[in-house]
Amino acid sequence: MSYRIPTPPPSLEELARRQQNVLTAGQLRARGVPARTISGHCRRGGPWQRLLPRVYLLQSGGPSPEQRMWAALLYAAQSGREGGRGDGLGDGREDGRREGAVITGAAALALYGFAAVPRLPAVTGVDVLVPRQRRLKDAGEVRIRRTERELVARSVHGLACAPVARAVADALREWTSGDRNGERGGAWGGGPAGERTGGGTAARPVPVREVLCEAVRRPELRCSVRELAAELAESGLVADPRVRAVLDGLLAAERDRVLERVGELVDEWLLPVPMAGPELRMRGGTYVAVPDLYWPQAGVAVEVDSELRCVSEGEAAWARGGQHRMEYLGVRVVYVSGARLAEDPDAVGAELREAFRLGGTDVVELLATGW
Repeated sequence: MSYRIPTPPPSLEELARRQQNVLTAGQLRARGVPARTISGHCRRGGPWQRLLPRVYLLQSGGPSPEQRMWAALLYAAQSGREGGRGDGLGDGREDGRREGAVITGAAALALYGFAAVPRLPAVTGVDVLVPRQRRLKDAGEVRIRRTERELVARSVHGLACAPVARAVADALREWTSGDRNGERGGAWGGGPAGERTGGGTAARPVPVREVLCEAVRRPELRCSVRELAAELAESGLVADPRVRAVLDGLLAAERDRVLERVGELVDEWLLPVPMAGPELRMRGGTYVAVPDLYWPQAGVAVEVDSELRCVSEGEAAWARGGQHRMEYLGVRVVYVSGARLAEDPDAVGAELREAFRLGGTDVVELLATGW
């Protein structure tokens, strides 16, 4: 039997180093710092300062942008009960873990290093996602955003951030909300290009295209087009024409890449050239489907990442309907995902060759047009 020796909690100095001198009242009290000492140190001219409710900066100078992020995260990681051991971090059990809160929106994109977003010092508000049941209010520049979904965090410079797709969706929702309310530019601003000048209200245009394209094109962000599309649909942002136009372009480009690779496999496995995107109809003119690829001589169709062209349930139902009709009419449908194609192209090629060899089953005569 093996025994695990408990790891002692970090000292005050170690925790301050990890959290860039930003600590909660609970963390301080768990290390023997009484409330009266905290209050005394935070008086005018003292060595410490209070940044947010129950969150303190252990230095006299102003906070850096990273320290502001730490303060927002530590504030939101608390349960919302005032004082004592009820602040969620008060007994020291949560030291350094900051569970239950992640930075999202523009602040997270700035931490990720998005070129289209103002640099971190220009971010004037910090959106933090917490579980829906968390009892917290907005404080200072911290805006509490609640979610019923399970929180997923990615560490960025030691800070817990929402995954890229969620951060992008939250930022776009904030930036475009003003447009829906009849205000120009939404909440997008900050930095020289976004400052109000001359008493006017002109704001920097919302960088929808730039942010969406950067999210999927920077490999280190590990954000797929499929993940981004799902998050935008969940947030209701696909109803915005600007978002939908960019997303449609990204989805089409991704599907084109996958289809190009499938075409290469067709050549490598010495298969006949299939029809690309034909419209299939029955003899009487009844519409059936538009498969990505189709071999009429074999009654075999190929569908590539159908979800990449479906950003609403209506579109998904339309695509599924076409697939079901083809199968009902005897067409053998091969479903190819971009992920599987990248992981094991030989297996996909073998599947295509075997499907062509077997062909469809009692295929109803279909007319293929539009090739």
